[in-house]
Amino acid sequence: MHIMRKTYSFLLALSIFFSGFAQGFAQTVAEAPVSYGNNLQAGRYYNIRGFKMYVEEYGEGKPLLLIHGNGSSIDAFKKTIPGFEKNYRVIATDSRAHGKSADEGDSLSFEMMADDEAALLDSMSIDSAYVIGYSDGGIIALELAIRHPDKVIKLASTGADICPDSTAKAIVASYWIKEKKYYDENKNKIFTNQEEKNHWKVKMLDWFQPNIPLSAMQSIRCPALIIGGDRDIIKIEHTVQIYQSIPHAFLWIVPDSGHATLREHADDFNRLVEGFFHSDSKR
Repeated sequence: MHIMRKTYSFLLALSIFFSGFAQGFAQTVAEAPVSYGNNLQAGRYYNIRGFKMYVEEYGEGKPLLLIHGNGSSIDAFKKTIPGFEKNYRVIATDSRAHGKSADEGDSLSFEMMADDEAALLDSMSIDSAYVIGYSDGGIIALELAIRHPDKVIKLASTGADICPDSTAKAIVASYWIKEKKYYDENKNKIFTNQEEKNHWKVKMLDWFQPNIPLSAMQSIRCPALIIGGDRDIIKIEHTVQIYQSIPHAFLWIVPDSGHATLREHADDFNRLVEGFFHSDSKR
């Protein structure tokens, strides 16, 4: 079923299509008192690929992997977990060098982080999972589907880009000037502590990366829901290009939304993504 149209009026059709499969799913997501990302009752560490990855689990059912964005943590999904834990075994991760997943290495890449997620699933004896990725987590979700196709049942990627420049990001010139200044001031610096070193490599992750050719999107075999806000920092045209390059993809441009679609429109996001996961969706 083709969802793309010349205008974005198709979004209503997408909503109707998916919502039919999501009856009974929570309509209102109340922000729970749970301290996501700091809930030691739900959390544990996994020794994988040279570091300890912090993970929290909620609910039961088919596994659902949640991957957050740059400089963030599991807490990014505080409006996502309460809805999905009713029907899924939610596996929320702190990516390498983020949150509680400390990493003393010198380098960081999206490919590395995708391999981490695959290794985590292996450590948990999980063959494959549904995946939701937000921002940098959306990039990692795409890389996971490219590099480890058997690990992903379906993916929903929101706010992802596949190149690190202004062709992908609709950001004012002052942003680029500020980021360039940070790079110039620190590129030759010898960092004296791990916190400074970690901050540098996390910042530089988005300065130099990602560098994923559109042709690589064609290797994604699983159904993919590509999401962006109509006021996202990721250009709509770029999000559409990603969608068009994936064989079995759907596109949802969220009206009246910035980058954080899953928080700004939590009810709609949870309902539609759940519907996509539940449906027999093929483009």
